[in-house]
Amino acid sequence: MKPSPGNGVSLETHRDELLSNGGCGMSDTVTAVQPETGPGSPMTDKPGAGETTDAKGIPRRSSIIKDGSRAGRERKKTVSFSSSLSERKISSAADCISAMMEGTEFRKVRSNSRVYQRYYLLESGLQALRWEPSKKESDKARIAVPSIREVRTGRNTETFRTNGIYDQISEDCAFSIIYGETYEALDLVSNSAEVAKVWVTGLRYLILYGKHAIDMMASSEDSLRLAWLAETFSSMVVSAGQGGGEEVGISLQSAVGLIRSVNPGVRSEKVEHRFKELHRVKERTNGAGTSGVGTVAGAEAKVGASVVAVIGSGAGDEDRAPAVTGAEERDGGESGAGTGAGTGANADNRTGGIEDRVTKEEFIEVFHDLCTRPEIYFLLVQFSSNKEYLDTKDLMRFLEVEQGMAQVTEDTSLELIQSHEPSEEGRCQGCLSLDGFTRYLTSLECHLFDPEHSQVCQDMSQPLSHYYINSSHNTYLIEDQFRGPTDITGYIRALKMGCRCVEVDVWDGPDDKPVVYTGHTLSSPVEFHCVLGVIGRFAFEASEFPLILCMENHCSPRQQRVMLQHLRRILGERLYTEPLREGEGYLPSPNALRGKILLKGQKLEEGCGGEEGDVTDEDEGAEMCQRMKVGNSGEVEGEGGQKGGGGGGTSSIKSLTPPPTPKRFQLLKELSDLVTLCKSVRFTDFQTSFSTQKPWELCSFNETLAVRCASESPGDFVNYNKRFVSRVYPSAMRIDSSNMNPQDLWKCGCQIVALNYQTPGLMMDLNIAWFRQNGNCGYVLRPAIMRQEVSYFSADTRDSVPGVSPQLLHVKVISGQNLPRPRGSGAKGDVVDPYVYVEIHGIPADCAERRTRTVMQNGDNPIFDESFEFQINLPELAMVRFVVLDDEFIGDEFIGQYTIPLECLQPGYRHVPLQSLMGEDLPYAMLFVHVALTNRRGGGKPYKRGLSVRKARRGREYTALRDLGIKAVDEVFKMAALPLKEATDLRENMQNSVAVFRELCGVSAVANLMQCVLALGSRVVGADGDPLMLFELREQYPSMEPQGPLPDVLRRVVSTYETMIQASRAVMELSDGVYDRILQIQTTAMAFHEMLHSIAVKEGLKGRKVTRAVESFSWNITILKGQADLLKRAMTEVKENMKQVHYAALTSNLSKGVTGEATHPRPSLDTIQERATAPARGSP
Repeated sequence: MKPSPGNGVSLETHRDELLSNGGCGMSDTVTAVQPETGPGSPMTDKPGAGETTDAKGIPRRSSIIKDGSRAGRERKKTVSFSSSLSERKISSAADCISAMMEGTEFRKVRSNSRVYQRYYLLESGLQALRWEPSKKESDKARIAVPSIREVRTGRNTETFRTNGIYDQISEDCAFSIIYGETYEALDLVSNSAEVAKVWVTGLRYLILYGKHAIDMMASSEDSLRLAWLAETFSSMVVSAGQGGGEEVGISLQSAVGLIRSVNPGVRSEKVEHRFKELHRVKERTNGAGTSGVGTVAGAEAKVGASVVAVIGSGAGDEDRAPAVTGAEERDGGESGAGTGAGTGANADNRTGGIEDRVTKEEFIEVFHDLCTRPEIYFLLVQFSSNKEYLDTKDLMRFLEVEQGMAQVTEDTSLELIQSHEPSEEGRCQGCLSLDGFTRYLTSLECHLFDPEHSQVCQDMSQPLSHYYINSSHNTYLIEDQFRGPTDITGYIRALKMGCRCVEVDVWDGPDDKPVVYTGHTLSSPVEFHCVLGVIGRFAFEASEFPLILCMENHCSPRQQRVMLQHLRRILGERLYTEPLREGEGYLPSPNALRGKILLKGQKLEEGCGGEEGDVTDEDEGAEMCQRMKVGNSGEVEGEGGQKGGGGGGTSSIKSLTPPPTPKRFQLLKELSDLVTLCKSVRFTDFQTSFSTQKPWELCSFNETLAVRCASESPGDFVNYNKRFVSRVYPSAMRIDSSNMNPQDLWKCGCQIVALNYQTPGLMMDLNIAWFRQNGNCGYVLRPAIMRQEVSYFSADTRDSVPGVSPQLLHVKVISGQNLPRPRGSGAKGDVVDPYVYVEIHGIPADCAERRTRTVMQNGDNPIFDESFEFQINLPELAMVRFVVLDDEFIGDEFIGQYTIPLECLQPGYRHVPLQSLMGEDLPYAMLFVHVALTNRRGGGKPYKRGLSVRKARRGREYTALRDLGIKAVDEVFKMAALPLKEATDLRENMQNSVAVFRELCGVSAVANLMQCVLALGSRVVGADGDPLMLFELREQYPSMEPQGPLPDVLRRVVSTYETMIQASRAVMELSDGVYDRILQIQTTAMAFHEMLHSIAVKEGLKGRKVTRAVESFSWNITILKGQADLLKRAMTEVKENMKQVHYAALTSNLSKGVTGEATHPRPSLDTIQERATAPARGSP
């Protein structure tokens, strides 16, 4: 009987919905099922296993609140059921081939959106693949394994790409079998990504070993893993001092401890339960008179032996382990390996009962069940030359191709093997086994966060206004804003977390002792000198860069003198008190202010001769008190939400509810003199600030006012923050100490966005993650477009940013590990039904989120295998957040999260350490993901900035410059039209040709040219084993030379490669001239910058037209700078591409003159001679 199709089915199906990215099937709305003769059933109209969301995507929703539940969810609940295949632990080729021999249902994709449902299986002789039903004769409905040239993963054939349902087919569930002399393709879609991996792995194994595959599987008992486990078990027996040796075994608790020493994330109860379950199965087996097999070496040997037994290869079936029966699979738990592992004699030798001792065979079987990660096995065989382990060359290729490492040598591989391979034999032979590979991938080296960002890695010599500054609001509070206690631990926590701006509200206290608390509230006070003592002690523990002390002074002159004494005595020389320097346009840099504490506060006007002076009081507490009174009286509140209210222009930004009337108070001159670089001033409007504000003057914005400014005048707000430092504090209505979204203000360039550190959740997750990108020093350099004096950027942009290249972020969520039960949940016991959200936070154009399907009742190692793609228009301001939730019918519960700036992502296969709602690391809880960042044409690269501007649609789009209405300036910009067009053509011709070549090579959009050439390696081998074409590497640009007649497919590859080389050559030869012309036009235009306003007035422009002309000038300069930079990056991309082709040709033995010289050591990518891209010097 055939197994039921599908790996999962949704209880709720929607005929009108398209499949999500994670779905592995196709909707009946886009699939035309073609009837064929034969008993085949038509394709069902059920969605695939992964369907849980609409194709339109899920709307943005409110984020995680304090209790971890998710509000505002609009999706329907679904449940997935796993098939028997997904319950097995696949960790060997034998497992894969055994599943292939049982057969699987696939959807066969043909041109013109035709899809057929067929049942495919591997014949018992392992020499052919056949399918049914088919209108062909039975002997023709088959493909001989020796005729298979390549097994290609993903939707990477012409049939897939030109099929009308391309977008409804999951990349992870599709694969193609390329076979025959004419390179025919059989394009298949499975019901789950795991099924596709099983078939791809099995077929590649058969292609590699051919008729010797049977012998290879039969000898799999001698693998590195089994030898290591046997050695480990024997060492435990010796250390336990057991007189009976291995036959007696070890105690149950010792076995549990041994497994947890290798896999500490697995719970002891689960390991113990698995051993006891295995013992019960054996008792039933022995009671039925079935003797066990004492030489069984775990599930690998069982499945391998079962395959050999099925195909009838002869020799001693009685000496091999019996095949696993269906009943035994069910009794044996998830691994599907329920047969006994010990002989009757072994069972008799156990003293103290059958469950008290564990034999070697039982230990190996349970280890295999609990410590095998199939997704890592599939990854290992993808790069392994022998499908069992990685040698040094295999590991080199993995590190360079997938992990993006540079300067990799075989010595690098050996070092990794010595560090992570558990078996002595593997370390001696230079081989990385499955367990060693798992250790490496879960080590710190393979975490998602780039370790380069663990140290200060940005330029710290720019003006202070060019940085985001980590800031705390009312730092002394540890609970809510009105009744919460005041405590010095708030300062300790914030400063240890890298905060560089803390707040101190000082009031008159008893006995002439100033105290710190929020005025007009019920919060308890703490003495001022205690606060200063803590600040003095911890100010520079986490960072050496300047600390800003925002001091709200509400004290009488008498107690101000006490404040002054404490400041001088406790902080002393660390206070920055240098006099102001007139004429300086910018503040000093963080580097220049290292180890200094800056006071922000009120300052007397210049020329004040007395000991005291009259200044305006800053009192945020009074504002909160007034808001509370308004709320209690039932009046309509005009301010207090993140969104803010409406209003007029920037010159009349006012609150609907008037703010409290500012009071005046007497300020001590000596205290005023301590404030130098951060003088507090009130904000009126942008035009007033542009004309009168000094760089050392700092405005504090209420959240509501700041959000309103960002909404009504986003361009002015960005320009304001280029020169001045702005501070934004939470709305007075946030009495519960909730937080605003810092991204809403960062996108405007606001440097200091003060958050309530005592309140965890999404907003603090974003803040903590954001400041990790520069060594957690509390300062992050703002994007260049927000720092340049002449540049155009609008904070509310919902399209691409002028002068900045969009990038594509490809994220594949593969699996999760050791996901804990949500805190406080108990209704389901230990059961977890996890799913993952991938969120993008940044400018409005970038904000997006996608979710995986739910994996039912599996928190130990849920397999998601779903891929998502996001366009990032401003990469420097984007963050990625992974959120893991437990699927519940009543409010999904929070399991863990991890947030990371886009700039800190490491490419390749990475583990993501999850954190709790409180920001603490969850022990051993991780996600396993694959990440790639490409330009709009695709293609992995070693750079963090994009390379292209826009994706061509109906025709090529050229970036247009704007008319200013000023004739002299417009004439200059018109000169740029031709060089800008030439720059775009050069860049896009090259990138388009690379994209076409990549498609013909049959690799995914995230692949680079190294992967393209490596993929060609197996395809260009002729019948005699010699390559059909080779690369000539002695020329400036590697050429591809046929070595004889080529099939049509390969002729197209050669032709496309030549086109790519021509386009690359044009970039290298013509870009410098175009670049110089663009820069010359930019320089000429900039000569008008200083007098642009007066020229506009002379031209007759008035009011808004003048403002628009200045805006258009900034736009045009930004475009010129951006296009020139993109052209330079295109040249760098060409150099990198040629280097990758050169290296891959050597690696694949496709280099002319060195074919077959595999014994020569492979150079690393960075050691390839520069002659590959340098100008040619003479003949080769």
